[in-house]
Amino acid sequence: MLSRSSFTSLVVGVFAVYVAHTCWVMYGIVYTRPCPAAADGAAGGCVWPYLARRPKLQLSVYTTTRSSIGAESNIDLVLNVEDFDIESKFERTVNVSVPKKTRNNGTLYAFIFLHHAGILPWHDGKQVHIVSPLTTYMVPKPEEINLLTGESATQQIEAEKQTNALDEPVSHWRSRLTLNVMVEDFVFDGSSLPADVHRYMKMVQLGKTVHYLPILFIDQLSNRVKDLMVINRSTTELPLTVSYDKISLGKLRFWIHMQDAVYSLQQFGFSEKDADEVKGIFVDTNLYFLALTFFVAAFHLLFDFLAFKNDISFWKKKRSMIGMSTKAVLWRCFSTVVIFLFLLDEQTSLLVLIPAGIGAVIELWKVKKALKMTIKWQGLRPKFQFGAYNDSEKKTEEYDAQAMKYLSYLLYPLCIGGAGYSLLNVKYKSWYSWLINSFVNGVYAFGFLFMLPQLFVNYKMKSVAHLPWKAFTYKAFNTFIDDIFAFIITMPTSHRLACFRDDVVFLVYLYQRWLYPVDKSRVNEYGESYEEKSKKK
Repeated sequence: MLSRSSFTSLVVGVFAVYVAHTCWVMYGIVYTRPCPAAADGAAGGCVWPYLARRPKLQLSVYTTTRSSIGAESNIDLVLNVEDFDIESKFERTVNVSVPKKTRNNGTLYAFIFLHHAGILPWHDGKQVHIVSPLTTYMVPKPEEINLLTGESATQQIEAEKQTNALDEPVSHWRSRLTLNVMVEDFVFDGSSLPADVHRYMKMVQLGKTVHYLPILFIDQLSNRVKDLMVINRSTTELPLTVSYDKISLGKLRFWIHMQDAVYSLQQFGFSEKDADEVKGIFVDTNLYFLALTFFVAAFHLLFDFLAFKNDISFWKKKRSMIGMSTKAVLWRCFSTVVIFLFLLDEQTSLLVLIPAGIGAVIELWKVKKALKMTIKWQGLRPKFQFGAYNDSEKKTEEYDAQAMKYLSYLLYPLCIGGAGYSLLNVKYKSWYSWLINSFVNGVYAFGFLFMLPQLFVNYKMKSVAHLPWKAFTYKAFNTFIDDIFAFIITMPTSHRLACFRDDVVFLVYLYQRWLYPVDKSRVNEYGESYEEKSKKK
């Protein structure tokens, strides 16, 4: 059987291999081997860029309710850019007519053509085009009201909204269309074309050489939930913002892989909102921050695992609650469960919800250990039994109760006042939503105060030997990593402040560690002293 140190070394080794493999895969994505014959000027086996001929191009965007078109009938031209310059970035907003079929929960498609100037797209043999739906189906966000007055966020509620079921998906309008063209004059090796780019390429034979036409790409990652608009039956026109920017080959390949990954998540059952959380990681940060985010997230995952492992190992072997604040354990459990219920009420992404749920289960198990609770079943009815505390544990409980008494004078008025203020001034979906939001705001704003009883117990006992310092160390690393995430990742301000407040408490723990040197006669986190272990040997 592996020892704990051997298991930790194995996990760290697997993690290092995983990071190295991911870096190698990413290098293979962003770097493409050019055609070796191109350096010698030979054409054999090479695929040359048509854009190197500098053709005069035109960009046209059409809309239709059909997913394929064979002629110019039943289509509407919404944008026409003559003398299209592939190097120049632009953004234009146009009004698009919404057909009756689309207003009745139908789909509207955008056909984007890149073709020679002065020639209609369907008459140009060297045109490239791509299709994208401008609508998607999603359950509308529940309306929020003032719980005391009943006043809604919008003064009028449309009659058709009242007739729709709350959980019935309806058509939403994608108000943004982001286009890219790969502008590098890159010569591909015809025998080893990258599979990701190949499906976007259209080849033509010009003389003795093969050329690929301009690679037109739609950035689906830029389609965010916040840009969606509900399509009502009375809507006849909707705005569409068309933006264009050039893109390099490396970034294009990377973006294709990321879009495929998001699509795979949706096939596995992730909703539009879940996928939007993943999109935000890529869209809201540049590539350098994205690379930093990957490494930070990888180390966060490692330290999370090691902290969980050592925390569970600590509580599994725990035989005594001497020096441990039971109130702090109960508060951590309450906080974790409240945050999990809050995330559940907000329909947060599964990427966040599942780890929060696992953490809540672990905290409940720790409460069972701290209270020395045993559960016996009498038929279908559980019976709870609590173990007795010895004199040293009772002394710790006295310090703990004394700390909570002082803390309650400050904490309870603040929490009650904050809940009352939010009830009067903030709109919520339901009373349950208000209750959970009030609890979670208290957790975020004043949660660190419940770490103070443990500091008070440490002060009274003049010792920190009873604390799980390995788990604390890994959690501290994660706290500093969270500080980095607070600058990189979009998150609520309350959660961002919660990351920094934990730093202060941990620094106080470190100060106590320095202030109270290890006394070998005192018990450690497993209820054993150094002298006892020496006698056993």
